[in-house]
Amino acid sequence: MENTTVPVQIEQRAYDQARLDAFVNRIFVIESITLGNPQEGVLVRYRGRLRDEDSAAAYDVLAAQVAPYNITPLFRVEDNQHVIILSPGKPQPKPSNPVVNLVMFGLTLASVIFVSGLTALNQAPQGSPLNTVWTVVVGGLPFAISFLTILAVHEFGHYLMGRRHGVHVTLPYFIPLPLPPFGTMGAFINMKEPPKNRRHLLDIGLAGPLAGLAVAIPILILGLYLSKLDPLPARIAPGLALQLEGNSLLYLFLKFAVFGQLLPAPASYGGLPEWLYWLRYFFTGRPFPLGGMDVLLHPVAMAGWAGILITALNLIPAGQFDGGHVMYVLFGRKAAQRLLPFILVALAVLGMFWFGWWIWIFLIFFLGRVYAEPLDQITELDPARRRLGIFAIVVFILVFTPIPLNLIV
Repeated sequence: MENTTVPVQIEQRAYDQARLDAFVNRIFVIESITLGNPQEGVLVRYRGRLRDEDSAAAYDVLAAQVAPYNITPLFRVEDNQHVIILSPGKPQPKPSNPVVNLVMFGLTLASVIFVSGLTALNQAPQGSPLNTVWTVVVGGLPFAISFLTILAVHEFGHYLMGRRHGVHVTLPYFIPLPLPPFGTMGAFINMKEPPKNRRHLLDIGLAGPLAGLAVAIPILILGLYLSKLDPLPARIAPGLALQLEGNSLLYLFLKFAVFGQLLPAPASYGGLPEWLYWLRYFFTGRPFPLGGMDVLLHPVAMAGWAGILITALNLIPAGQFDGGHVMYVLFGRKAAQRLLPFILVALAVLGMFWFGWWIWIFLIFFLGRVYAEPLDQITELDPARRRLGIFAIVVFILVFTPIPLNLIV
């Protein structure tokens, strides 16, 4: 996931209005000119149409011409008409301190090892406190290494693609949270300036989840081969609880590919057709498959499953999430904003079966209403990127987990 902050330095520099008009006129058929207020971020606004269909190249030409005047051009579409806005100042990203990133990664690594190590304990360790610490560390390393590898690949996918497109981005910030189930709240990078156009925004937004998923899938497959099938208890003893990981379509398929059956396999379908049972269980986690059969996940498999879940959460089509970038570049801001209430309602319904969705509703309500705004909003996606965006929606459907964790008490 990546956030966008755009510090802009505005300097008052003398400029020749006629010269600016001439710069714009080379790429743009000017129909009207409106002077603006520099304090409101507008020097002058031009309405008309681009002379060339290659709007991306036109933007580069104008940006280079006005750069010596400390001016940033903005390409917009207003009332189905092309608009060029010359804005005073240019983004001035402040340098980051990589020590902060390193410290946060170290704390996250320790937090994930601690949480996953305690989870892996089957019984209280014997011996000295040092032996206890060693047992926790050894038990936590398989999950921690696998899961943080997926997170790191995801975030560096954003980072490297941002650098490729000349966008100032920070190194990943990992967030420690020494609580189950993962010991972390994930990671993010910060885009310190807006991307040039929709194409760059799509590339940066999708590089993370697709790279992370490319690593998560083989890790999950390896982990499933290290796992084993195990019968579920017919009942839960008082004071105890059983936690089952949820299913995405991709996770169901991979378990079927490895074990030859849909898991968790119930003891009985209760007289329902098999497809109806699985449809209900997929979206509600009910009925509990007590007495059935499920896979006892190896920590590496758990890390792969968690990596797929993180991919799904990042691809939620709202606001600053990676999926929000996809919706924005494919369908525009208005369409993306119209979709937001439906997303919140859908998650609220799922929240009746998994409380964690209420936290995400809160996050989406505040983060899902703001979209990254490229400097050039005239340039459309090319056909290859449009297909990539549609592919990302298909990926989201395959990895989305309606009930991430199912707690049976």
